[in-house]
Amino acid sequence: MKRIIVLIVLVFITKCLQAQQRIIAECTISYSIAPSDTASAETKQILKSSTKTVYIKGNSSRSDLQSPSFNQSIIYDKATGEATVLREFGNNKFITKLDNDKWKEENKRYDGLTIESTDIHKRIAGYDCKRSVIHLKDGSTYYLFFTSSITPSVKEFEYQFKNISGLVLEYEAVGASGEKVTYTATKVNLSPVPNTFFIIPTSGYRVL
Repeated sequence: MKRIIVLIVLVFITKCLQAQQRIIAECTISYSIAPSDTASAETKQILKSSTKTVYIKGNSSRSDLQSPSFNQSIIYDKATGEATVLREFGNNKFITKLDNDKWKEENKRYDGLTIESTDIHKRIAGYDCKRSVIHLKDGSTYYLFFTSSITPSVKEFEYQFKNISGLVLEYEAVGASGEKVTYTATKVNLSPVPNTFFIIPTSGYRVL
C-alpha cells in the first residue's frame, strides 16, 4: 500500500513539473551585450552598440548579431542538424553552410562539458532564473542563468546549452578579442515569428 502511495505521489509531482515547464515553439528573445570590466575602451564602445536577437519557430532558429563593424546571422534547422552562417562586412556578404557533422565539429570544444547547479537566483526579463556553471574540458568556466518555466523547441543552435532544462536568459561567451562577454535578455516575446526569417539566400552572397 505504501509503495502505491509513493508511486501516486511521484506521478503527481512529475505532472506538476511538466505543467510548470512550457515548451515554446515560437518566440523572439532580445539580448543586450556587455564586455568584461577589463575590456578596452574601443571594445566597450563597439559592444555597447551591439545587439543579439534569437528567433525560434518550430524546428528552426535564427540568431542575429548586429554590431557597428559587422553583422552575422546563424540559421539552424533542428530536423536536419544543418546550420547556415551569413556574414556581412560593409558591402561584402558571405555564406557558409554546415551539415550536421560540420556543425558538431564547429562546436566540438563543448563536447564533454559538465553543468554545475547552484542555489543562486536572479530575475531576468520577468522570469525567475537559476544560475548554473558550465565547465569545459579545457578548464574554461562560464556562468549562465536560465528559467525552467519555459523551454524553447530548439536548443542546439547554442550548442553548449542543448542540455539545459529551460531557456537561457543570461550567459557568458568569449568575444573576438578573447575576453568574456555577457549576454542578458531584455525581452522575451512569445508572438508568432514570420517564416521569411528562416529563408536561406540563394544569391548576393559569396560562398565560404
